[in-house]
Amino acid sequence: MVLIQSALETLLATSGDVLPVVMFIGAFQVFVIRQPLRNFRRLLAGLVFTVLGLGLFLVGLEQALFPLGRLMAQQLTNPEFLTRGVDAVAIDWSAYTWVYVFALAIGFATTIAEPALLAVAMKANDTSGGAIGVWGLRVAVAIGVAVGVSLGCFRIITGLPLQLFILVGYVIVMIQTVWAPRLIIPLAYDSGGVTTSTVTVPLVTALGLGLAETVPGRSPLLDGFGLVAFASLFPIISVLAYAQLTALMERIRTTGKKHARNRAESTYREEN
Repeated sequence: MVLIQSALETLLATSGDVLPVVMFIGAFQVFVIRQPLRNFRRLLAGLVFTVLGLGLFLVGLEQALFPLGRLMAQQLTNPEFLTRGVDAVAIDWSAYTWVYVFALAIGFATTIAEPALLAVAMKANDTSGGAIGVWGLRVAVAIGVAVGVSLGCFRIITGLPLQLFILVGYVIVMIQTVWAPRLIIPLAYDSGGVTTSTVTVPLVTALGLGLAETVPGRSPLLDGFGLVAFASLFPIISVLAYAQLTALMERIRTTGKKHARNRAESTYREEN
């Protein structure tokens, strides 16, 4: 009963949030474009589905994803779990190994499941004529998110300043941008944005808040947030690195073929 009441309240709130957008678009259509809306029934049905989908998604976040992230953080940082076979006095950042492993796994898994990333990867594959692989891009972005979320958990546990990590990360991005193939640079920057979407953000945010609530000396408000920034920064680094590695391997292959051809021509001349 409580769940149904919460769902209805969320649906009403979502309808109120969507209504101003619909009113603005309708007013623009009537007073500026001055054309009737085409397929009005289809648009109305789509609007209803949008409200229902957003409302149910928000209910799912509150009832499942956020509690799941907090629960995993609490269990992995439980003193009894951390001190198994370890002196309780010796607990430091290195004792949270399973937190880093979980952050790697959840960052990779949620990114692979991200529908926005799949859409971008498919469009990039079509636009590039197959030069950019769908799975290659998805795995590169997922690795970046996994490393970023794990490093963000390390920052929360150690209490190191967020701005230091972000500054160093963007310096690396700037250096990579100078040497990366021009084809991949805009896509790499967009890849950082598509990771902060429907699947990744709720779990990553819940994990960060759960860690900050359970690690001694940390504040949920000051330390709990920031993982999303890591999840959007490090995919840029990983995609640029993926493009640079691919270009390097292609140069090595081309050079090898050229040397083999030169050797064959030289051998042919010597024999004749």
